[in-house]
Amino acid sequence: MTKPTFRIEHDSMGELQVPADALYGAQTQRAVDNFPISGLTMPAAFLRALALVKHSCAQANLNLKLIDENRARAIQAAADKIAQGLYLEHFPIDVFQTGSGTSSNMNANEVIARLASEASGESIHPNDHVNMSQSSNDVIPTTIHVSASIEIEQKLRPALLHLINTIEIRSVELQSVVKTGRTHLMDAMPITLGQELSAWKQQIQDNLERINDSLERLHALPQGGTAVGTGINAHPDFGKEVASALSEKSGIPFHPMKNPFVGLASQDSAVEVSGQLKTLAVSLMKIANDLRWMNSGPLAGLSEIELPALQPGSSIMPGKINPVIPEAVAMVCTQVIGNDLTITVAGQSGNFQLNVMLPVIAYNLLQSIELLANAARLLADKAIDGFKVNKAHLQKALDRNPILVTALNRVIGYEKGAAIAKKAYAEGRPVIEVAQEMTELSEAELKRLLDPAQLTKGGV
Repeated sequence: MTKPTFRIEHDSMGELQVPADALYGAQTQRAVDNFPISGLTMPAAFLRALALVKHSCAQANLNLKLIDENRARAIQAAADKIAQGLYLEHFPIDVFQTGSGTSSNMNANEVIARLASEASGESIHPNDHVNMSQSSNDVIPTTIHVSASIEIEQKLRPALLHLINTIEIRSVELQSVVKTGRTHLMDAMPITLGQELSAWKQQIQDNLERINDSLERLHALPQGGTAVGTGINAHPDFGKEVASALSEKSGIPFHPMKNPFVGLASQDSAVEVSGQLKTLAVSLMKIANDLRWMNSGPLAGLSEIELPALQPGSSIMPGKINPVIPEAVAMVCTQVIGNDLTITVAGQSGNFQLNVMLPVIAYNLLQSIELLANAARLLADKAIDGFKVNKAHLQKALDRNPILVTALNRVIGYEKGAAIAKKAYAEGRPVIEVAQEMTELSEAELKRLLDPAQLTKGGV
């Protein structure tokens, strides 16, 4: 006898078939049937955080004596398994679903209820017990904040600190290596490679500080606002109890939002964090493109550095090696900048008491965090840490750089300096030779004034 492929489940709208081995119930199945749009499901980081929220809500209900201990502990045990990454295949709902995320909330309620009921022998209802004192309208915004906070703390922050440290090590190592600076992609006054890298380091540090500044708003949770922000069907202390339980569980200082109406009606904090991630993407793209330019060549480009050779660069040109890591990082940055636009538009969709683009905000925000964290580590480990410097090529370019004549401005004036630079360009000669012919300065004085290493130290 063949095992049945489906079982019959019911909800307030009636009966329908659900796969026999599915842990979810009727409401999840309706969403699966209603939204066959992208094949993209909610990110694992979101689902794990959603389980943490459910665990904490059960703890709050228990503390407030709204649920018996057996049911509460069974709900928590089931939620913990999901938070650990188990059973995520039972969350099949498309990202492009009901804008409140109600379908994903009920998906979690159904899976947790089934696991808890089976493990405990208790009758545990998805709505009455797992969703007690909650609404999708406060659970999903809370989960967006919790999931993004955890991913920033556990993935992005360590990755950025690693990148900062890697750049710092190379910056110190290359502090005395002088090269031609460039403005407008044209030769400019000399700098050291260490100085160039110090700018990269500061950019990433500034971005980390910006992200840290925005976390205070992200740590504020609207849980307890329930349906429209008034807290209907929830104890007045429920939000505080949930934030406390979440803080204990995650190690992150979550706290109730001052005005839960804001947390339901808007996603301003998510928009803010996304904006900081976009700024980080802009910085990483600048660094990636600098590396690509510096690596260009090896004969017809700048050829200042040689990035690690990681793979063949062409299917038709033997021996060609491409800057694959900076290219991949630049594509990540493009994606993150696009995600920010999606989040910005979605953030405008807070109509009266509820934002109705919550799932797409969650998806894009978490993708941006993950992509940037992974890209930052790759950039550090497979590009910046291992590039070699073509010192002879750098010196050759310095020797022929007529812009060095800028250092003579205070001695001979701008007009005379421009004439020397033009002649040096036209004749392809070192500026020091031409300056000897066109000024009364001695060779020793010119060498002192035009020493590229000294010119990187500023002053007059």
